[in-house]
Amino acid sequence: MSKDLIILGSTGSIGQSTLLALKKNNKIKIKLLTTNKNVKKILKQAIFFKVKDVIVEDVKEYKKYKKKFKEKKINLYLGIHNINRIVKKKVTFCINAITGLNGLQPTIKAIPLCKNILIANKESIICAWDLILKKLKIYKTNFIPLDSEHFSIWKLIKNEPNEDIEKIILTASGGPFLNKSIRQLPNISPKKALKHPNWKMGKKITIDSATMMNKVFEFIEAKKIFNIKKQNLSILVHPSSFIHAIVFFKGNLIKFLGHETNMIIPISNALGINKKKKFSSYNSILYKINNLRFFKPNLKKFPLLGLLKLLPNSSSYFETVLITLNDELVNKYLNKEINYVSIQKNIVRLINNAYFKKYYKLKPNNINDIINVANKTKNYLNKYIIHYVK
Repeated sequence: MSKDLIILGSTGSIGQSTLLALKKNNKIKIKLLTTNKNVKKILKQAIFFKVKDVIVEDVKEYKKYKKKFKEKKINLYLGIHNINRIVKKKVTFCINAITGLNGLQPTIKAIPLCKNILIANKESIICAWDLILKKLKIYKTNFIPLDSEHFSIWKLIKNEPNEDIEKIILTASGGPFLNKSIRQLPNISPKKALKHPNWKMGKKITIDSATMMNKVFEFIEAKKIFNIKKQNLSILVHPSSFIHAIVFFKGNLIKFLGHETNMIIPISNALGINKKKKFSSYNSILYKINNLRFFKPNLKKFPLLGLLKLLPNSSSYFETVLITLNDELVNKYLNKEINYVSIQKNIVRLINNAYFKKYYKLKPNNINDIINVANKTKNYLNKYIIHYVK
């Protein structure tokens, strides 16, 4: 039986890993590719994988390349709203690999159009999980998390009753500054921060790994996706990044899931392809298993982990404010407008601000409300940002 696939955000890190996984696979046909503005790359992808439909979000790039796509007999559309014109019946899979809050609307639009949605877009899950869950139920669409940690948890607890789960542990590499002193952090350049010891990822998530904000986000994701209480979730530093999740069950059973630091592995397993491909020898894997280390993170070095104490029990705009503050500050750091510690210190200071606290008791009703709060957060941050020297 033939299977088909939509990739939202095919030119980003996860999108490219998905295409690498599909390179020598003829069991899944790609129905649609989308990008924000990397039109040159998506044209090459569409030609190589014989994709007939492509969506671009940037008006300027759309106008610039429209003729080129027509010459190649590929349909180029402007804007995600066109997805309903392209996809007439449910496809087997849709992967949302878009980064940032830009991934919210495509997630909601894609759910009715696929049998299985694989989401790598953290922001969708963190800010709009209740809205997503409602759509999943209405359209009977299966959900598979695509983050390596959440995919691992999903595999470990599949067919296990929730009441049997005692604790879930998310592992963290500690990023490139695990062994740096706190005094060295203010002067860390973006170039150094982008050198992750284990993973090859996009710039934004690599910085989030350095500050451990990615673990804050993954903790929130796990709480929502698996309906787990905060007290039953924790984070351990695991420098080799081989074990991605640990689950403790009642009855004294513990499950681990490990794999090499390559996103092709969870993507391939989620799609049910490339089962025979080996990334490492058994001896190499046994060596890693024999040298596993786990320890608690240093909260002075990674103060953003302390934000989890503030996390409300039910969904609110807290998540939207947190995501937006971090996105904006990381961008400013990458553009060399602020230093490394200014990311952490501004988030810790502003998240407790009275201006934002009024949103933490309110629940998002729709995507537009989330975007509205995100825009207000950006405006406030730009007025009251502090540039810390130490």
